[in-house]
This record gives sequence, structure tokens and C-alpha cells, in this order.
Amino acid sequence: MSNWRLDWPTSGGGRIASGRLKTAPGDFIVDELLELPESSPAVEGDVIAGRGEHLCLKLEKVGDNTEYVARELARIAGCRHFDVGFCGLKDRHAVTRQWFSLYRPGNEDQDTALIREIGLRWPVLAVSRQARKLRRGEHRGNGFTITLRAVSGEHQVIDRALERLGDIGAPNYFGPQRFGNDGANLDRAVHLDPATLNRRGRSGGKGRGGKKRAGSDGSKNVLYFSAARSWLFNEVLAARVDDGSWAEAGATGPLWGDGGTTACGPLETFERGIVAQTPELAALFSVTRMKPERRPLAVKPESLSWQWVAEDCLELAFFLSPGQYATTILSDIFELEDMSLGRHNEQQG
Repeated sequence: MSNWRLDWPTSGGGRIASGRLKTAPGDFIVDELLELPESSPAVEGDVIAGRGEHLCLKLEKVGDNTEYVARELARIAGCRHFDVGFCGLKDRHAVTRQWFSLYRPGNEDQDTALIREIGLRWPVLAVSRQARKLRRGEHRGNGFTITLRAVSGEHQVIDRALERLGDIGAPNYFGPQRFGNDGANLDRAVHLDPATLNRRGRSGGKGRGGKKRAGSDGSKNVLYFSAARSWLFNEVLAARVDDGSWAEAGATGPLWGDGGTTACGPLETFERGIVAQTPELAALFSVTRMKPERRPLAVKPESLSWQWVAEDCLELAFFLSPGQYATTILSDIFELEDMSLGRHNEQQG
């Protein structure tokens, strides 16, 4: 299939303004919030807050994506790459403040020297120790400070749209970056063998004789499968936006799985009807042991505030829970020109 839909209807029937996003890294600031007992970066004689085998560091980074920093931390600390944990991927073309954990049992006396060495690469904002490795989605959420430049639109109209965003929220779409250029990840998903996604088992991806199968292929297959699942959710959400029911209290949509959807009655019929329009993707779930889940149809930013820095420059601040995307929310109002495209930007999470 070609010509995948990658731009879905907005809550207001159309975008009412335009602006440039990520003109400079400082225009997109992400601050990850994690509930840990924190202390300032250790210096000689300091006692690090918390106890446990994992040293946790909050770093500020610019121009480096999350996975690159994790690999470098493993190299500096002399540990295995999978001994480094983090809660979500953050944008490269941004200023991001993010927590990482390093598995360092019994090495508390070396923490100060290690923190000092890491601080030569990235500012260390806070440190802690805890018993568990950081895992995806374990943070409380992300605070954003975003500056839009070259904004075109009437200030009063934009202000009213932002007030509505704070009151009602926006459709909780997955962003188009998840689907690849022109939907390339969806094209690859159509050609997946769903059974291969079930062959991970206890062997951790190893075949006979303990030899690893093509690991990158396995991770890419999961990526393509996730893209298909996300696109089907967006299609159902788009239909709910069209009929005006997306913002109903507690409304959720399907993350398709084995058996399809957990909805019942008229909602089940509705969702199955939408998904049936793309049988190539629906077929992926016929033999894949993926439990159906639900995802909220609306996302509402917390503590939303904004100010006009100049006639064509708007600064916004808000907080989002894990799995919610700042650019998705802003795209409900603005036609955004992402100035970082082509500079290896990654989505926030």
C-alpha cells in the first residue's frame, strides 16, 4: 500500500497558525521528572542521596541522542551497555535534562571520581542511588519549554486556541516520525511475517547452538509492528475526531492486539470497521501474541502557560505524562515547520 495518511484531522477543523519549531536547541527544552531522593553533583566528601546498586545521574545534553549517551556512559563507567538504564528517548536537536542509571554494585567509593569524569562530557545536574535500573516509562513525565518563531496568525485567535487546549486537550495521535519517511515503516510492516515476532522466547533471540539471529532485524520488526499498531490507533482516533466524540470523558481507543480490541457493543463494531479498511495491517495481529490495550483519545497538557516574547515569537511551557508528545499537541493548532529535520532529531518520550 502507498500514500499512507500521515496527517490526521485536528480538533478545531484546521490549524489556525503556523510557526517554526527547533530553530535552535534552546528553543526546545525538555526536563525529565523522576521521583528520586536527589543530591547535588558529588564533590569530595559529599554523600549521595539514596541507596542501592544503581548510580543515577541527571545529565543536561545538547546535540546527543539518548542511546548515544547511554553507550558512552557504559564506556566511561566500564560496564555493559545493557547495565545503563533510562526512561525514554529525548530529542537530539534540543536541550534535554534526563536521568540515566548505571549498575555499579559495591562501587560507592568510586562514585565521586566517575561523576567528575562524566561531568567533563555533560553537566551533571543531580545524583542519586537506587535499588533498580531505570526502565522505559518509569518517570513521572516531562516538563517542556518550547519557543515557536516566525509565528503567523492573529494573537487573539491563537490565545483562544491555547485556552481551549488547556481546558479540553488535543487528539492524542502518535506523531508521524513513528511511521518513517512517507510511511516507510508501514510499508515494511505489511511485508512482515507476524510469526517471527513470537520467536523470541526464553533464548533471548538465540537460535540453535547459542548463535544469535540477526538481532537488528528483530528490533526493526518490532519497530515496524509498533508503527502498524500506532497507525491503526490514529485511524480510529481520526474517525472519533470527525464525529466529535474524541473528547468524551474517559474516551479511549484501541492498541490492536491478538483478538483485536477489548471494546464491546457498538464501540467494538465501530473500531473493527475502521481497522478492517486496512486488512494488510490487521492481518499482522491474527497470529501475534500481543495483548490488546487501550490508550486515551485526548491528551491535555498540565500547567500550560504562554507568553508572546515578540510579535512573531511565542514561548510555551507545560508538563506531559510519559508517552505523550509535545509536537503532537502543538500540531493541533499550528502548522509546524520543524527546522531540525535532517539533523537526526528523535521524538521525546
